[in-house]
Amino acid sequence: MPRPTARVLTLLELLQSGGTRTVAELADRLGVEGRTVRRYVDQLIDLDVPVESVRGRYGGYRLAPGYRLPPLMLSEDEALAVLLGLAAGRRAGLTTTEHTAGETASAKIRRVLPRHVARRLDTLLEALAFTDQPGEFDTPDAEILLTVADAVRHRRPLSIRYTDRDGRRSERTLHAYGIVAHAGRWYVTGKDARIGEDRTFRLDRIADARPLPGSFEAPTGPGPAQRVLSGFATAEYRHEVILRIHGTVEQIRARLPAGVASLEEHEPAAGEDRAAERWLRVELRVERLDWLPPVLASLDRPFVVERPDELRDLVTALADRLASHARRA
Repeated sequence: MPRPTARVLTLLELLQSGGTRTVAELADRLGVEGRTVRRYVDQLIDLDVPVESVRGRYGGYRLAPGYRLPPLMLSEDEALAVLLGLAAGRRAGLTTTEHTAGETASAKIRRVLPRHVARRLDTLLEALAFTDQPGEFDTPDAEILLTVADAVRHRRPLSIRYTDRDGRRSERTLHAYGIVAHAGRWYVTGKDARIGEDRTFRLDRIADARPLPGSFEAPTGPGPAQRVLSGFATAEYRHEVILRIHGTVEQIRARLPAGVASLEEHEPAAGEDRAAERWLRVELRVERLDWLPPVLASLDRPFVVERPDELRDLVTALADRLASHARRA
C-alpha cells in the first residue's frame, strides 16, 4: 500500500498536469476518501505549493496559474529512460555544439533523485557496454537547429550561409522539408530555391540561418529521411562502384543499406518467389574502396565486381591474405 507521502506526491503530479480536478476524481485516483484528499491538499499548501480551491458544480482543486514547480519528480522507470536517452544521444552524436549539456543534464537529474534510485541507475550505466566505438561528431549550433526546425514546422523559407565539403561558401534560400539524424550527424533536406532542385545540407556546416517572409508548400512523395538516404546513394564521390550480387534484398541490405548503396530490383518471373535469391545490381559512390572487400566477404554471397578494377584487385588481395593466414594456422 502506498505511503501517505507517496500519495501526496501523486496528488501534486495530478494537479501539475493542468485543469481542475474534482475531489471525487482525486479520491478515486489516490484510492482514499474525500476528507483524506483535503488533508493532502493542506499538506501541499503547508509546503508553499499554491493549490487553489474552485467552488461550484464543477469545482475542485487546481494549481495557481503560472506556477512552475521547482522539483523534478521522476519515477525509477522515467529516470532510467531519460538517462539512457542522454547516454545514447551522446554516443550517437545527437547533441548540439554545447558538448557538456548532456553531462550537466544528467547531473541535475541525479541530484533530485532519491539516493537509492540514483545508485541503481549509476550501476546500470557503469555496467552498460556498446558493440561499436564512439566517434568524433560534427555537431550543429543549437540556435541554428531550432531555427531550422521552426522553419520546417511553419513552412517558412530560410536564408542560410553554407560551407560545402570543399570549403566553398555560399548564401542560399532553402525551403526546408525536414531534419534528419543519420550516422551521428544532423541534416536538413529541402529545395534550394535559387536552382529549383532538392538538396541536403549538413547542419554543422550552416553558419547562419534566418527566416524569410512568405511560405511554401511541402512536396508529396518520399519523406525527409528517404530523401536524405537517396541523396547519399546517388551523390558524386571519387569512385563509382557497380556490383552484381546473388542473394535476397534483405541479405544485401543487411550489409549495404539504402544510405550507402542503390539497389536495382527486377520484377520476379512468373511463379518466382519475390523473396528468392537472384542476381541484383548494386551501385555505390564512395570516397575510399578499402572498406568494401571485408563488407562483401561478410555478405557470404556470390558477387561480381563490374567496376572499378581497383576494387577487384583489393578483393583478390584480401582473399590471398585470408588464405595465407589459414595455411599458417
